[in-house]
Amino acid sequence: MLRTIFLALFTVLVSAEDGSRAWLRYAPVPQASSHRLPPSIIALNSSSNSPVYVAGQELQKGIKGVFGKELSISSTNKGSPAIVVGTIDAYKKTYGSFKEARELEEDGFFLSTTGNTVRIIGQNERGALYGAFEYLSRVSQGKFSSVSYVSNPHAPIRWVNEWDNLDGTIERGYGGASIFFKNGYVVENVTHAAEYARLLASIRINGIIINNVNANPTLLNDRNIAGLARLADAMRPFGVQLGISLNFASPQTFGGLSTFDPLDANVDAWWANITNKIYQSVPDMAGYLIKANSEGQPGPLTYNRTLADGANMFAKAVKPHGGVIMFRAFVYDNKILYANWKNDRANAQVDFFKDLDGKFDDNVVVQIKYGPIDFQVREPPSPLFSTLRKTSTAIELQVSQEYLGQQCHLVYLGPLWKEILEYDLRADGKPSKVKDIYSGERFKRPLGGSAAVVNVGTNTTWLGSHLAMSNLYAYGIMAWDPAVEPDDVLQDWIRLTFGFDRKVMEVITDISMKSWPAYEKHTGNLGVQTLTDILYTHYGPNPASQDNNGWGQWTRADTFSIGMDRTVKNGTGNAGQYAPEIASMFENVDTTPDDLLLWFHHVPYTQKLKSGKTVIQHFYDAHYEGAATVQTFWKAWESLKGKIDTERFEHVLFRLIYQSGHALVWRDAINQFYYNLSSIPDEAKRVGNHPYRIEAEKMTLSGYKPVAVTPFHTASGYTAVVTTSNTMAGSVSTNITFASGVYDLAVNYYDLYEGKAQYAMSINNRTVGTWTGDLEDKLGHEISRFLDGHTATRITFRGIKVNKGDVLRIVGTPNGIELAPLDYVSFMPPGKVD
Repeated sequence: MLRTIFLALFTVLVSAEDGSRAWLRYAPVPQASSHRLPPSIIALNSSSNSPVYVAGQELQKGIKGVFGKELSISSTNKGSPAIVVGTIDAYKKTYGSFKEARELEEDGFFLSTTGNTVRIIGQNERGALYGAFEYLSRVSQGKFSSVSYVSNPHAPIRWVNEWDNLDGTIERGYGGASIFFKNGYVVENVTHAAEYARLLASIRINGIIINNVNANPTLLNDRNIAGLARLADAMRPFGVQLGISLNFASPQTFGGLSTFDPLDANVDAWWANITNKIYQSVPDMAGYLIKANSEGQPGPLTYNRTLADGANMFAKAVKPHGGVIMFRAFVYDNKILYANWKNDRANAQVDFFKDLDGKFDDNVVVQIKYGPIDFQVREPPSPLFSTLRKTSTAIELQVSQEYLGQQCHLVYLGPLWKEILEYDLRADGKPSKVKDIYSGERFKRPLGGSAAVVNVGTNTTWLGSHLAMSNLYAYGIMAWDPAVEPDDVLQDWIRLTFGFDRKVMEVITDISMKSWPAYEKHTGNLGVQTLTDILYTHYGPNPASQDNNGWGQWTRADTFSIGMDRTVKNGTGNAGQYAPEIASMFENVDTTPDDLLLWFHHVPYTQKLKSGKTVIQHFYDAHYEGAATVQTFWKAWESLKGKIDTERFEHVLFRLIYQSGHALVWRDAINQFYYNLSSIPDEAKRVGNHPYRIEAEKMTLSGYKPVAVTPFHTASGYTAVVTTSNTMAGSVSTNITFASGVYDLAVNYYDLYEGKAQYAMSINNRTVGTWTGDLEDKLGHEISRFLDGHTATRITFRGIKVNKGDVLRIVGTPNGIELAPLDYVSFMPPGKVD
């Protein structure tokens, strides 16, 4: 079985550049021919399914790809120069001691390329595999200099979370269907899972939770437990331990008990029995991930028990097997009253957990989202990190861009994470960086680490986008060593993924490093949160959705002011959850950094920032600046034509062009919303003023009718047009009033799910552009069936010659529920963006 998996893996590796190989391409390196290479590989493995065996196979494959040489593999010392890979114990048994052995920690490795022999020695088998991948990463990047060093992990727990459902869908997943489940059961063919485990091992991830935190209890049936064993067998050779999420109410809903009270002896026994059963099939299972009493999920609070009572019940069940419980701190009431000025979802983590510090068993790790709300474009670090002193913790990040463009927008997240990891929370007035808290170093806790929500799917790009894979790579490298710089990590990834061309390096580095700041600017800045639609898809703009509901992601925007008052003096008290040094900074509007002003303070739109601008003018300017930056991405990428294979070049170009249009949707929607709310005009007179546009509803309509769009600000002029029939085509037409010349024609329309309308645009009956509303086949973002900020999109036809007085006509043919909706047409002089 395992040999079949390995053969399938390495067959995949010779396929086209479709993204499936990610950063493990092992492409030829031009200067490799001049590098002296040992003539063989010695893998000091004890079995054919061990990580050391895999390391030997990986070295053989990588060396062949990079150097074009086929090296033999043996498991014994031949007494000649070789690439030697194995554990400390195996190496000592064969070669004798080496002084660096005492420096190695669990999962760590020693790499030496000095002399005639390459030595790759792991503290354990997993460490040996990590060392092999490190060596291959170096040579794949043309780094042939002699090195000798020890590398140890920053923290013992380096996991990924996959929010896969048993029916094969993935919550907040944008890369296709699940690689783990289908039709209610674990998939039969686990080759794809093994491929993923290989990718994870190459970035030193040692654990994976394979199912949604909103867990389905039927995962615990006999057929699925047998399936878990198959998955664990496939991933074990790569050192990746399997874990699962549990539904707290399973003893009742699945097991037939009358209760799921964690202090009930029968419930305790039920969990112990099912846990023993799972460990019989998966003896090295990593443990459980628990989401309890959050967003309607069951938990111990149902029975007036504490969260520690619930966590410890599971901890006792896995303790005999060496398992770990990751207990999510994402606990909050999603029905809190907006009318209460003191209510604040951001307080929930500390409120729920502060009195439980020290009451969790020693194999429980509290998994804390990096900010107090929910993966927003900017949040302060969660104060819970500096609150829990006696409890092991882990930081939860998100590779899957749930609120950040859902892999349809390029947003490189390394810089965001770096800010959080390096943030000094000053607990007890002492250095207390977030990275040193969750590692266990700051408060001397035995466990700790990081988890990232990734949500890979069956798409060949894994995440639905080639460039989004930089985030998965960066997560793994930064989980191992958070001291690395995000741009350095990014450039390693670029070399491994796209090669050595200097311009390729410069362009991808430039657009990636600009992407998070640009996204923040054209979505939600000054700490106001991302301003996406939180009630529906978490994708397009909808600032009104933040307020007047029980979800607690509030901005408290009104006609005069905006922002959450989180001060102790007048507000929710959230600032006071931080250590005194940090609290005093956030308490004062003058000392709060501008990029978090609206997170901690409710201020008038006319409040002056440190830049001298008012809040509202900063909003207007930032949204224009951010959207303008995004317009440069596709142009920069287009300059790489011929330097990147056609398949990946076209795939990325399509998404960057789409992103450039959607950034304008964001810009206009947010600016229009706050202009209408505040009645304060943009000093530059841009908001609501679009001289290049012709509104569809102002054209001559035939078989079309105007409709109001909700939310109103996601349509230019608040109105779009749709066909009057779901079967018959319609048209919009107008005489062109612009001066004769060459223009780029941009059409804003709406691309709904469950419909593929067709469009044809002509000038004086000369067709200048055709397209189909089929983004549901090309993009992986959450679906929408409405005219809104999620479906609003833009297509541009460049270099179109027109004469004043010509007739512009667009014919739209509806399909399904998509009634060929149109918003406007822009006539832009080349180089202009309306």
